[in-house]
Amino acid sequence: MVTFAILASVAVIGALGVVLLRQPIHAALSLVGTLLTLAVLFVTLQAHFLAAIQVIVYGGAIMVLFLFVIMLLNIEHERKEVQPWLRWAAYGVGLVAATGLIVGAMLDPRQAPDHAVVRDTLQGGHPRLIAEVLYGEFMLAFQLVGVLLLTGMVGAVALVQRPRPQRTSAMIDERRKERASDALEAGGR
Repeated sequence: MVTFAILASVAVIGALGVVLLRQPIHAALSLVGTLLTLAVLFVTLQAHFLAAIQVIVYGGAIMVLFLFVIMLLNIEHERKEVQPWLRWAAYGVGLVAATGLIVGAMLDPRQAPDHAVVRDTLQGGHPRLIAEVLYGEFMLAFQLVGVLLLTGMVGAVALVQRPRPQRTSAMIDERRKERASDALEAGGR
């Protein structure tokens, strides 16, 4: 129980770092720490398969994707000044929403998965049991997560696309004149 409390607090601190750190690279590194801490939590629950998937998929592939997008966006250090009251209002709305979600999940047993299914899956740690739960009872949630990841990838590509400068006839004529003068200079030598 003490190990769980220590690991859970480290994971929560890392998650807060993801949200509160100003530099995107620092936030991404904080997310890596959080994901690795969750993998260790899975190991303490004897769910070795989930721990391996956590490290390989999220700690590896997804973080590479995040860092790739951060570097492609080339975020400048220039920040727009945000009104202080707006920041505190956003914190308040986020806190109220998170509290509502937690209380709602705790009070409504229909929202939580069957504890016996989760316990059996975690104790066995066998991929077949995980697949039965994932592709059986939670198939819709699994597909929604896939659509969400696809939407994120499309959004990242859309953010990276730079608008092409419009070519005007004056620009084309200017380029032709440059080429002609270069050809005359090269021919005169």
